[in-house]
Amino acid sequence: MPIRSSARVGAAALALALLAATCADDTAGSDPEPSPGVTETTTTAPSTTVAADDGAGDGSSDDSGSVDGSSDDAADPTAEPAWQNGDSAFLFDQDQLHTFELTLDEEALAFLDADPVAEEYVEGSLTFNGETLDRVGIRYKGSIGAFFSCVSEVNFSNLTAIGGHKTCRKLSMKVKVNWDGQDQTFYGVRKLQFHSMSNDPSLMHDRLGYQLFRDMGIAAPRSVHARLVLNGEEIGVFALVEQIDGRFTRENFDDGTGNLYKEVWPIVGNQIANDRELFAGLKTNEDEDPRYDQIQSFAQAVRDADEEDRGAELARFMDIDEVARYAAVDRTIRNDDGVFHVYCFNGTDAPCAPHNYYWYEEPTAGTMHLIPWDLDHAFSSLITPQNPVVPIRDDLGEISNDCEPFGGFAGFAQVSAACDPILGAIASFDEEIDAQVAEFLAGPFALDRVNELLDTWTEQIRDAVEQEAEDHADALRVSSWEASVEWLREQVAWVHEQAEIG
Repeated sequence: MPIRSSARVGAAALALALLAATCADDTAGSDPEPSPGVTETTTTAPSTTVAADDGAGDGSSDDSGSVDGSSDDAADPTAEPAWQNGDSAFLFDQDQLHTFELTLDEEALAFLDADPVAEEYVEGSLTFNGETLDRVGIRYKGSIGAFFSCVSEVNFSNLTAIGGHKTCRKLSMKVKVNWDGQDQTFYGVRKLQFHSMSNDPSLMHDRLGYQLFRDMGIAAPRSVHARLVLNGEEIGVFALVEQIDGRFTRENFDDGTGNLYKEVWPIVGNQIANDRELFAGLKTNEDEDPRYDQIQSFAQAVRDADEEDRGAELARFMDIDEVARYAAVDRTIRNDDGVFHVYCFNGTDAPCAPHNYYWYEEPTAGTMHLIPWDLDHAFSSLITPQNPVVPIRDDLGEISNDCEPFGGFAGFAQVSAACDPILGAIASFDEEIDAQVAEFLAGPFALDRVNELLDTWTEQIRDAVEQEAEDHADALRVSSWEASVEWLREQVAWVHEQAEIG
């Protein structure tokens, strides 16, 4: 269904590790002045420290209160802080480049820097728009691929054992507003995710990719650029990406009370995901004695059907129009590190499963929905693969090597997506997908529209990119960023040329 009104994890994490090692980061990046036509919020106004024990509800979609972007209320000690009842639309306003300031004491920061891979929270504060929220949880975040070249200890024979102290200046970060049991939200959200975009020198993949999915009616997180300051030091430009959680499902589905799973594929090695595996990936209803009948029934129905009947079984649980729109976007932008890449973890004898997705089961309608995640490698292989790990060799529906694992850089094999019962059933709706590709190319992915978005966003962040390059020797060079954005434009144009030829 459109936006309202409208496995298992293994392989890809390891694949991303090699990707980080093989992608040359042409680095050298800025603290912005507002670009023409762009309103920028900063944290330079006198801030009022706000007690963090006033909850703002359960993070559902019925946010109240209006936010005008000013900090006048923060100067009045009797006024209710804007963060307490503000709407998340303000955080993800496409016309603004927000600045977020994180503050940690030296001991807490040293703890994080000593072992980023542990992803453990420490207490700190968040300052935004002239207001400070104390007692939030702060940590680094990422997969093995994000950490691979940014920590001191790497075991090339077992990359899951990666660890050690931080060696990169810029790592993705997460802020947990309801940390330490506090029942509160910040502009309606409980977590803020800042992606460093270290694998994307154009700095556009996340924001553009999620926007395109949403434009095609797929429930996908919102994303904008943001500036991040840590202990008074400007770190640079990040992608602020919306957390996929219970608040997200309530905002994006008619019945948002169902189970949400992160990276648990319903069928792996012909086995249906069991209760333990599903609970490990569960992101909602964890404390409510959850049941898994819906996703397990879906998996069993598709797995047990004859191949020619799998499409019909899939249609019992999924909206085929939505599925076709999802596949049209995913395959057109070459989101090759996504759900259609079936990675084989630890070699060809291990179970193989997709990567970077969420499943949501809508209980009232009894339907299953795919949600895209982690798009930093999308667009990277539109013309030619830019790394040896991520690219999918097969076109949608094609089968290689009789459904046995094949290829793979440094032994990281893949299996044709069409060999998976669910993905194979999706690929069987080729006519529906082709029709949606045509709609996508003529609409959201039209060349003029993509260029217009890139024009707007590059000007919005240009001063910030330039300042980051000026302040930090290891930051992305402005010339490299500009060349990467231009290459992205050329790749999009090439896709349209091929469609006309076809």
